[in-house]
Amino acid sequence: MIKFLFPILIGLVLISACQSKKNNLITIDGEAQGTTWHISYLSEDTINHKQAIDSILKDIDRSLSTYVPVSIISRINNNEPDILVDPYFTDVFNKSMEVSQRTEGLFDVTVGPLVNAWGFGFSKKANIDSTRIDSILQYVDYKMLNLDGNRLIKQKKEIQLDFNAIAQGYTVDVLASYLNKKGVENYLVELGGELIAKGKKNTESWKVGIDQPTQNTSSERKLEAIIELTNRALCTSGNYRKFYEEDGKRFAHILDPRTGFPARQNILSATVIADDTMTADAYATAFMVMGLDRSKQFLEENKDLNLEVFFIYDENNTWKTYTSESLKNRIKQIH
Repeated sequence: MIKFLFPILIGLVLISACQSKKNNLITIDGEAQGTTWHISYLSEDTINHKQAIDSILKDIDRSLSTYVPVSIISRINNNEPDILVDPYFTDVFNKSMEVSQRTEGLFDVTVGPLVNAWGFGFSKKANIDSTRIDSILQYVDYKMLNLDGNRLIKQKKEIQLDFNAIAQGYTVDVLASYLNKKGVENYLVELGGELIAKGKKNTESWKVGIDQPTQNTSSERKLEAIIELTNRALCTSGNYRKFYEEDGKRFAHILDPRTGFPARQNILSATVIADDTMTADAYATAFMVMGLDRSKQFLEENKDLNLEVFFIYDENNTWKTYTSESLKNRIKQIH
């Protein structure tokens, strides 16, 4: 399964996703990819799709999970010969290359060796210093990858892919596509905090809560804002819960592909709304690396992406927020 070191829901809790027999609101849930998933949907036939959803999740793991030794991505990372990629891999790879080009490499799926070196992957943390990082950075560059038909070409065998910053978002899109094919017109699909909404919950828009960026790991969650979501996808990335401390220093899980070190920017959490969850997922990570000013500039220069954002950032040890103009009429801040 695609697994995260700290399988904690980052930034999002679902608002009022209860079951209502009167309106045929079906809710199903489970565990996958090191976290949990929840789906609520309106259904006239009341068919429960959980068994099919579980099967899809297993198929995605066999393609994209670095925690499954026989997955396509694991076999490519291990340089096994004659590996053919499947449509799941192709979709994620192509979107990753697109986002990497747009962000000039601030989003890069070749960070696999860095993720493992820092202890955020499937390996224990290595002894980190600038020399160690420099030795890894020579293998971190999305431009050294090429998809030739259904074969991935790596310019250097040491290159290792890590789709964790985009795969959960893509998984949500795949599950939504399944529901679309089954004729479901109103649903909310969530996996690990990444989600997509279609239609409405009864007569109201689906509502999603954004967590305050605290480092408190208790079950009590405090919301910073509530967003109405209709026919859009939403993902949140944050550095405030996925981290470890060593020698009095805190190291966050989002890495800067340029330096090889954890990104040190003023954004505490980046919530991105897009037409699909895979896009929202990737750019949420990219904005954490960019920081506030560069992210705002990027949004201005790339309006064709149709992205909306809600940033919580630090300014002189004080929380502040930035909201896209088009989102302001659909968001309610708690305080």
